[in-house]
Amino acid sequence: MLRAFTALTTPLLPEDYLGLVDPLWSQTVLRGRVVAVRRETARATTLTIKPGRRWKGHRAGQFVRIGVDVDGVRHWRTYSLNGNEDSRLLTVTVQALPGGVVSPQLAHGTPVGTVLHLEDAAGDFVLPTPAPAKLLMLTAGSGITPVMGMLRTLAARGPLTDVVLVHSAPTSDDVIFRDELTLLAALHPGLRLVVRHTADEGRLDLAELDGLVADREVFVCGPDALLTAAQQRWGEKVRLERFTPPVRSEGGSGGTVAYGATTVDVDGGASLLEAGEDAGVLMPSGCRMGICFGCVLPLRDGQVRNLRTGEIHGEPGDLVQTCISGASGPATLDI
Repeated sequence: MLRAFTALTTPLLPEDYLGLVDPLWSQTVLRGRVVAVRRETARATTLTIKPGRRWKGHRAGQFVRIGVDVDGVRHWRTYSLNGNEDSRLLTVTVQALPGGVVSPQLAHGTPVGTVLHLEDAAGDFVLPTPAPAKLLMLTAGSGITPVMGMLRTLAARGPLTDVVLVHSAPTSDDVIFRDELTLLAALHPGLRLVVRHTADEGRLDLAELDGLVADREVFVCGPDALLTAAQQRWGEKVRLERFTPPVRSEGGSGGTVAYGATTVDVDGGASLLEAGEDAGVLMPSGCRMGICFGCVLPLRDGQVRNLRTGEIHGEPGDLVQTCISGASGPATLDI
């Protein structure tokens, strides 16, 4: 029957017709439909997504790349999955960035019923199996999102026995999941919640937490300064998830870069991704901070500069992460 149906639909495939009936039925393209939208703060919105049949599941703390069409161009961004990993539905929380191309549309312009493009879950910022008996979770800003997935998963499986969550945000109104965190702490005596409002209290001194670290697994997610401080203080004991691009090294020489048929003069302080997009080149991208490898392009000739370390590298055929690489003289990228 399948062969007969395929013959009748040629040159299209039965898959193409199923996709017209319901985009989530596809076995070759992964999509998801937004089934609920909830405002968390003035800037942050949680989207609940029903994924298509190709979804393989995820572990709490992992991330997913989401493709969004803006003005006829598909852009990919990476967001942490913050729901219970045992649920069939996915949740991501998007914080609108000033001047952003994708995040404002997702956060403020995504109605229920919107179909989004998805990729399989990825990332190793996850709880070990079995989960540790004692946990210290240190987060700031939107860094709470992957940790929220861990808390929701653990809470759905039984009482939280010995978890300390220390979260920083400028004000009470900026605390994503504020009411749910308060409720979780009330329902689970084994969860100790410490929220620091940095606008009034200043940044947390990590020395205050030294007494909690000795016998706990430590998970840290937030701005680069927080991650660097935690790693310097507690070393290999810390599991990190980066949510903002790391500080860039001093500007390099820049150079003229050919993106296929388009040639661009790239400033020494700009990333190859930024420069290409500014010139109108359709660039692959994802997290935009060197984690997901969604922006990788082959280097045909020339060399590039790592924007984090300042190191110059590259040989023909090397794969270049354009979001964390800048120009160092003339170069050509295959695109």
